Amino acid sequence: MLIRKAHSGDAQRVFDIRNRAINHQCAGHYPEADLKIWTDGELSDYFIELVANTGHVAVIDNQVTASGLLDLETGQVDAVFVDPAYMGRGIGRRMMDYLEEQALQAGLPHLILDSTLNAADFYRRCGFVGERIAQYQSPRGLTLACVPMLKHLAR
Repeated sequence: MLIRKAHSGDAQRVFDIRNRAINHQCAGHYPEADLKIWTDGELSDYFIELVANTGHVAVIDNQVTASGLLDLETGQVDAVFVDPAYMGRGIGRRMMDYLEEQALQAGLPHLILDSTLNAADFYRRCGFVGERIAQYQSPRGLTLACVPMLKHLAR
């Protein structure tokens, strides 16, 4: 497996993985109607730009299998998704380790993220802390319960 910086040509695959992962992992944690709003629609120019600017992808056999976004100015981690066909192989953990290393190299003091309810335990196993339930306002206008989380980075 290779993890590399994403480019705009990866955006459609990242978008597809995102939608499949949300529908696979978030079902039962969020209402079906919210999942539909969250995953409906087409790939936007905004998402393409976001992936190109802050995205990283895991590649196995020339196939993008996972994604992760990292804003190197704020330490915000977002869109960590693994294709359901590749889940359970440690790819998500390896992506998080990779993003943390990128943050350390950039001199960031911490990472922050808003976890979905179903993913909070995964992020805790990655060293993040956070228990409080908050409201996340998605770019699609949807309000979702989330767990704001923080990880201080060792220097």
